[in-house]
Order: sequence, then structure tokens, then C-alpha cells
Amino acid sequence: MVLDIVIILTYFVVIFTLGIVKRDDQKTTAHEYFLKSNTLRWPAIAFSTISTNIHAGHFIGMAGSAYLYGLVQANFEINAILGILIAAFVFIPLYLAANVTTISQFFEQRLGLKVAFTYSVLMILLYGFLYLGTALFWGAYAINAIFEESIRFIHHDPMTRIFIITIILGVFSATYTYLGGMGAVVRTDMAQFVLMVIGGVILVTVALKELGGWAMLYAKTPNLMHLHMPLDHPKLPWPALLGMMLLNLNYWGCNQIILQRALAAKNIYHAQVGLIVGGFLKYLMALIIIIPGIALVGILSDRPLSDPDLAYPTLIIELLPTGLKGIILCGLFASLMSSVDSIYHSVSTLWSIDIYKKYINPGATDSEMVAMGRKGILGALCTGLFFAYVVTYVKFEDPNFALTHWFNEASYYVKNGFVFLIVCAVFLISSSKKLVFHTLIGSVGLTILLKWLAPDMNYLNRSTLIIIAVILFVAIPTIVKNGWPQNWGKLLNVSTKKVGWFGGLLLASLVLCHVVFH
Repeated sequence: MVLDIVIILTYFVVIFTLGIVKRDDQKTTAHEYFLKSNTLRWPAIAFSTISTNIHAGHFIGMAGSAYLYGLVQANFEINAILGILIAAFVFIPLYLAANVTTISQFFEQRLGLKVAFTYSVLMILLYGFLYLGTALFWGAYAINAIFEESIRFIHHDPMTRIFIITIILGVFSATYTYLGGMGAVVRTDMAQFVLMVIGGVILVTVALKELGGWAMLYAKTPNLMHLHMPLDHPKLPWPALLGMMLLNLNYWGCNQIILQRALAAKNIYHAQVGLIVGGFLKYLMALIIIIPGIALVGILSDRPLSDPDLAYPTLIIELLPTGLKGIILCGLFASLMSSVDSIYHSVSTLWSIDIYKKYINPGATDSEMVAMGRKGILGALCTGLFFAYVVTYVKFEDPNFALTHWFNEASYYVKNGFVFLIVCAVFLISSSKKLVFHTLIGSVGLTILLKWLAPDMNYLNRSTLIIIAVILFVAIPTIVKNGWPQNWGKLLNVSTKKVGWFGGLLLASLVLCHVVFH
């Protein structure tokens, strides 16, 4: 246990050092702080983007869901590929051509000031509260589950202990992001991606060896080895995959937190290759996150877990020796920190550029914008800790509560509208700005109404209906009034022929994956 703790402490020292190295407050411009002066190459974009995408909630919450529902949970990982490809070949070329720092600025150009402001505010609230708070909770939850006996000195009450750990993790990641900006986020993300993969590969290898090999997944858990589930599946019936793919247009197509690296790319080639490589890495993420949860079902056999979210910690505690535990936990912390620091940075970008400079101080200098961005990080820390406490309370009130699916459903109240926005901004550019704004607001109310009218409807199916409904609500009058929109084929922008083939290979691999694991 002492060796594990030493390894973990070393990790924190190294990451903090990486975060603050090359810091120079006197020379930091807003462009450098928020977009690293558009110097990122494809490896940094690929590794940092996926590192941001994967947080501790994936390893804990999604592994727990895989323990319950099986390979179908991998759809959340691999189906992201479609959204990534559309982002790479359609959305990112438009953003780079528009020379924007935030997605809000693109929405302002296409859909007007009201829509852009609403998007910025909703993004700040969604990520500053829900995403940040949940990510911090999962990190603290994992530490407590694995080291419970050794950290009782922090506090005798587990709920209080988890919240204290949450504060420590939040302050640590906020500090190096505050000091280093985008450079700190990318440097630490690349290191943390390597740690995350090493830890994940070790655990999935050990879990499969304990189970008896890959073939034993089909022998002992055959009902859990399918990507597509029947209509009566409690969480992921096959029609829900359509809603998932639509929502990926938001997550990968107009998400400041995810796309900030691509916006900071040296050029369109590096942005596209970085995203496509990230798409291939999603298969690796599915392997190291989903398979251990399924393997645990076969390993435990007739000893089911009381809390499915303890699946990943249980594997670490029961299967790994001292030393390896520390390495795996470094990977777990890496997944947490890489997401949290990115949320801090992107929230501060939205706050400083879209709110502060736009509405509060239009004449703000670079130093004033950087200073306000740093204040935004402190604000996000406070809101994130508040929501982390709420999540902790909910989890302790009901240990069997499916937090991952609740998190997804809660976020979709806003994300449904974001999918609608990006479709209007790119494919329906002649639509009425006033109609788009009111429909965006109405999409939230429509989600609440449909939840009330059909509380048992699967949340992804609900999102599918709402997204299609609000798009048609604007598309029909737009097409009737202005005719068919622009030639959509012209929207496809491929930097080189090789990049096009590379993207095609990624798409073909997704289709093959769905056929093989049907």
C-alpha cells in the first residue's frame, strides 16, 4: 500500500510540474492562453481530445453499466466515430475558415447574437455544474472505494470523506490550469493519456486472464456480448442508437470542451488527422473500459456486487498486487484530471471571450482577458464542488442508483437543443434567427413535457423524437419560404486525398464492428 501511495504522489508532482512549466505571465497573450497560438499538431489534438473525453466516470460508471448491461454500453464509445467524422470533414473546416476561438462566435455569425449568448450560458452551466461536479465525484469515489481503510483518518463519515477528497482534486487541477492555460492542458493531457492507456491495458489483460481468456466472455457471459439489444431493453434498446448518433453531432460537433484543441490546430490537415486518429482510439477506450466490467460478471459468478459502480474498484482490489494498483490508479486519476482541466479551461474561455469581452468590457486587453479567464476557472471550481456534493448525497441515498444513465439523461435536456443549433447553423443557414432562438428555448420545455407525459420512455428515444421534431419545425417553413438549402455536398472539406481515405477506413471499421458484434 505504501508503494501505491508513493507512485500516486509522484504522479501528482509530475503532472503539476508539467502544468506550470514554460509559464510566463508577462508574455502570455489571450491567443496563447486560450488557443496556444494555433500551433497544435495532430498527435497533440488526438491524444488531448480523447484524454478530455474520457474521465473517471467512464472507468467507474460505464464499467458499472457494462457489468449490468454488457457490450451494448460500448455503443457510447464506438458510435462517437460518426460524430467525429462529421466534425472533422464538415464542422471543423467551417470553424477554422470563420477564424473563431469559440463555437459561440460561429453561432453568432450564422444564427445571431441571442442564440450565441444562450449557447454560451448553457454550456457554462452544463459543464461548470453537471460535468465538472460529476467528474470530481467519480475520482473521489474511486479513491475512497480502493483506499478506504487507509484514508479513514480524513474523516470517519464516508460521505464527508469523499467530499473532502473532491475538494483536494478540484483545487489541484484548477491550480495548474489557472497558471498554465491551454499549454498546460495539452501537455498534461498527453502525459495523462499514456498513463490512462497503460493502466487500462494492464487491468483488462489481468481481468481476461483471470476469467480464462477472451473466449470465456462468450462462454460465461454470452448474453452480455451484443451491441444491439431488443426493444424492451431497460436502458439501450436498438432504436436508441439513432438518438445516440444524433446527440454525437453535439458532443463532437459543437462542444467547446472537446473541440478547443481542433480550433487550436496549426491547420486543417492537423485538425482532421487529429480527430480521425482520436476516432480509432475510441476502440481502445471501449476495450479498456467496457470489457473489464463484463469480465467481472464471469469472475464473480454467483457473488453479485451490491453496487455495480464498484465493478472497476473491485477488479483493482481483488486482482492487482501492490505497485500495479498504484499504476492503475494513476491511469484513473489521469482520466479525471484530463477532463477536469479541460472543463476549467473551456469554461474560462467561454466566460472571458463570449461574456466578459462581449458584454462587460468590449475594450479588454489581452492581460485583462487572461485575468478574467482565470477568475472563470475559480468560479467553475466553486460550482463544480457544489454539484459534486449534490451527486455525493444522491449516491449515498441510493447506492444502486444508475448514475451514468441519470447523468446522460439530465444533460440531454440541454443537448437536444444543441444538436438542433448545429443543424440549423450548418445545414439550414437561411432559417429565421428569431424562430431558431425560440425553438432552442422550446426544446428544453418540450423535453420536460415529454418526460412528464411518457416517464417510462427511454431517454435516448425521447431525445430522438425531440431533435427530429424541432429540426422539422424550423426546416419545413425555411424550405417552403426559401427553397432547398445550399448544396450539402459542398460542405464536405477534405484537406488531402490520404486524409479522405483515412476517414473512409474509420467509417468502414465502424460498420464492420456493428456487423461482427451484432
